[in-house]
Amino acid sequence: MELAGERSFGAQKTQTSSWQAQMVRPLSDKGVERPASFLTKTFTLQGSPADSQLRISALGAYICFINGKRVGNDILTPGWTAYDQRISYQTYDVSESLVSGENTIEIWLADGWYRSQLMWGKRPIHNTWGDQIAAIAELTSGDDLVVATDESWKSGELPIRKSGIYFGEIYDARLEGGAAEQGAEVISFDTSLLVPHECKPVHELDPLASVKSWQDEEGRAIHDFGQNAGGYVAFTVIGEAGARVIVEHAEILDKDGNFYNGNLRTAECRLEYTLKGGVPESYRPHFTFQGFRYARITIEGKADVTDVKSVPISSVYPLIGSFTSGNELVNRLVENTIWSQRANFIEVPTDCPQRDERLGWTGDAQVFSSTACYLHDSHGFLTKYVRDLMADQREDGAIPHVSPDPTRMRPDLYPGFFGSTGWGDAIEIIPHTLFLHYADEAILREALPAMVKWADFVWSISDGPIVSPPRAWGQRGFSFGDWLQPKGPSAKPLPTISDEASATIYLYICTDLVSQIAKRVGENEIAKRMAEMAAKVRSAFQDEFITPSGRVGGDDQTSYALAVVHDLVPEDKLDGVRKHFRNAIARCGGRIGTGFIGTPALLPALVKLGELGLAQQMFLQEEVPGWLYQVKRGATTIWERWDAIQEDGSIFNPQMNSYNHYAYGAVCQWLFEAVAGFSPTAENPGFEEIVFSPVILPELAPVSARHTSKRGDIAASWTLSASTVTYDVAVPAESRGVLRLRPEYSNATVDGEAVDASSDVLLSPGSHKVTFEIAPLREGLDVAAPSNNTP
Repeated sequence: MELAGERSFGAQKTQTSSWQAQMVRPLSDKGVERPASFLTKTFTLQGSPADSQLRISALGAYICFINGKRVGNDILTPGWTAYDQRISYQTYDVSESLVSGENTIEIWLADGWYRSQLMWGKRPIHNTWGDQIAAIAELTSGDDLVVATDESWKSGELPIRKSGIYFGEIYDARLEGGAAEQGAEVISFDTSLLVPHECKPVHELDPLASVKSWQDEEGRAIHDFGQNAGGYVAFTVIGEAGARVIVEHAEILDKDGNFYNGNLRTAECRLEYTLKGGVPESYRPHFTFQGFRYARITIEGKADVTDVKSVPISSVYPLIGSFTSGNELVNRLVENTIWSQRANFIEVPTDCPQRDERLGWTGDAQVFSSTACYLHDSHGFLTKYVRDLMADQREDGAIPHVSPDPTRMRPDLYPGFFGSTGWGDAIEIIPHTLFLHYADEAILREALPAMVKWADFVWSISDGPIVSPPRAWGQRGFSFGDWLQPKGPSAKPLPTISDEASATIYLYICTDLVSQIAKRVGENEIAKRMAEMAAKVRSAFQDEFITPSGRVGGDDQTSYALAVVHDLVPEDKLDGVRKHFRNAIARCGGRIGTGFIGTPALLPALVKLGELGLAQQMFLQEEVPGWLYQVKRGATTIWERWDAIQEDGSIFNPQMNSYNHYAYGAVCQWLFEAVAGFSPTAENPGFEEIVFSPVILPELAPVSARHTSKRGDIAASWTLSASTVTYDVAVPAESRGVLRLRPEYSNATVDGEAVDASSDVLLSPGSHKVTFEIAPLREGLDVAAPSNNTP
């Protein structure tokens, strides 16, 4: 039911009738990549400023000041959404900024995500959602409207001479305090597009000091902040008026130790600051961010930078999950994943924070969503993202490759940038993750129609249960397959999963999961139809892609991993599958042979088959491709490619090489759920019920993990003495625990009393000490690595 004065968007409703302000643009604005502008108004407040609130949003990015004091400390407001469908607004208590009598409000406006360049350099998109920056704001005191944007406001240019998400920012401090010499114009705007900001705003995190500084051959200062992050450089400088400070950014040094930013492609990622002179001046950018560990500072003229630091920013904070083991490389891998999430969870779950991309890739987000929820509270953040997916969904049900989707506005430049299996499946996988972690049934109900449309779209690609995606980009149903899967030695490339097999597996994942979701929310007819589709896909997959001897798909690691994890292998084929899976790993020299969609399933599949020794061996091997290889190479975030820096220290092709991509960090879900051994259940979600089922890998001992859930703190840790495991767990007061030991574990006790290890054991809230015996692990593989196992 849609009520008068409201806009319905799924289950979300937004009051719109109370907006009295108008959207106004500064007449001083000269267009994209030109100087930023401000809008200003002097007004009188009668009576006390107590209980005063400001509601504000913009087309573009904004910062607001009242009487010269910044309103709030949020960054990159109003945020990034599918602006033609929905725009966030923020509400601030501004009582302490106001005075009784005359006041001044000033709104700074810049291009932001709204109209600065998006997409990569060969086909950049400018003015994606519009070519005019504008603001809407209204300030109330109690129930009274004090001031609102309208045509009476004035405008002028800011010292920000150019800004862009990819470009950076140019700031001329000599122009501070410019006069408002032009007016403002009311523009047509539908206030029903405005929605309250749905997640935590972007904030600054603790700054990072330089851990090492030096000068290059040209005398430029290079600072190493010790950590790759998404954020910006802040500095203090003193010097003469007109001197310039230029800051460039990089994630790595090349093999010779030189500053290297070739992988940024056409993103300039630079800051330029011109001094007003005479006093110490502190600067940090206003409407942009970079992805970097290193900063190179060039000074033109007479000036001295007296302080410099890296300021990370993120939408997710504080940290609510931790995992440590006896292996320091593993511990650093978890830390790297945390930093990659922070850097890429800036309004939208992006692939990377540095180059001319920074897009909300759906495939990356869906494989990482559960890890994200273990490490940081990602409830509002991912809920917002699901709504962006719904806004960007095409009429035929296709989900875009990225969201918010610039290509929807410019299909002439990027035709068919939607519809890939594994990527579009974010529409059902992420809501289900939110349900598991936060017991959010509302997001399931809200997104269900979009899930069904997606399932029907994928079925329609080939009009049946076997999906045969076209090979060419832009064609309907194109699939990325198992993106960035290693190919092995060039002389004899290793088998990889076919697009048909991966797409068909994901059609099964989708229809089976949507059936469960529909049943949960009481949509029984949908549940029945999706279950029937899933059964047809399962049967067709087994006939088409599983041989009598148990070979699956392309006889590659991803085919086996996905089929095993999602129960597509018949019981009588499991022994054959186990043998062929081990052989597929042996052909890779005991190293990883999976890409973006196969990697999260790899270790869970081996554990499910009882191959604990092989899972341990693969996880801990330290050569490329492998999780720990990049840690040994000095990575402080997760890489896009397994071989982003090759074994000889050389840099892989910079055209697609990010050093801050969280997708392979999805392995942390396995560390929490398998190695530490706790997870939520679909029957009693939100950690109302917690299953404790540890997988004991001796080479990781001792293990400890914690997670702050909505119901309280969960903890699990284990130590190993000979074959005896001591497993300590903590169940929150509002939860109940279930101890579910593996069949090969025996002689179990809970709090000193013997229990039947073959059956579930209920654990009451509080702390418990569990002991049990483990059998020796089945051995891994005795293999020699291929001479060249990189793509």
